[in-house]
Amino acid sequence: MARSPRKQRTASKLPQSTHRGLNSYALAASAAGVGMLALTLPTEAEIIYTPAHKVIKNGVSYKLDLSHDGSTDFTLLGRHNANTSTYYMFLSAKPAAGNGVRGFGGKNGWASALQPGSVVGPYQYFPGQVMAEVTHTGGGGTYFAGSWLNVKNRYLGLRFKIDGKTHYGWARLNVQASASSIVGTLTGYAYETVPNKSIRTGQTKVGSDEASTAEPSPLVPESSALGLLAVGFRGLSIWRRRATEPSQ
Repeated sequence: MARSPRKQRTASKLPQSTHRGLNSYALAASAAGVGMLALTLPTEAEIIYTPAHKVIKNGVSYKLDLSHDGSTDFTLLGRHNANTSTYYMFLSAKPAAGNGVRGFGGKNGWASALQPGSVVGPYQYFPGQVMAEVTHTGGGGTYFAGSWLNVKNRYLGLRFKIDGKTHYGWARLNVQASASSIVGTLTGYAYETVPNKSIRTGQTKVGSDEASTAEPSPLVPESSALGLLAVGFRGLSIWRRRATEPSQ
């Protein structure tokens, strides 16, 4: 039996308004997909490291801006005080309001000289300020105090603010102290871009074992995916006269 010839199909043309509607729909769907991806993918953590060579001695100060946003986070300074019987030399790290230096003691406490690999984060204490001190008494005695006496490649543990959020970082220094001078040399500094996330002194990049070395932030519940989404990924102590020393 002979088959009847097939009718050739011709492509139908959609009205121009329909084309515009489909294109608009595709663009909207694409934008929505990108938006959802931005919500679900975390911002990669990063450590910003800055090499430096700044010498701080008596009468010299250096304004340390960890995040390079134009604001001073800490001031490293060498200075002296004197009264009728005693002459003091200091090397200090003074935090801006709301910031802190890892250390011990009360107001105007001592700054710790941390070893490489020390954790700086939410679980530490940040009252530090004085790094090293040399005192000459009227009786001819010379006394030294502080954790930063004649050290190389030690670290300040730093807590500071970016847009009101707490970040952690470090500054590496060498310090030489003698009866006549205290000289510190800043050789580099770094900070963690993720708020409330610990950093280790000397760390300049995020490592593959980061999760096992960094302490958990108390602000991010480890078991809560919603919590993660909400926070975002983006020789002689001079203590006995400290209370009566001249104002710093």
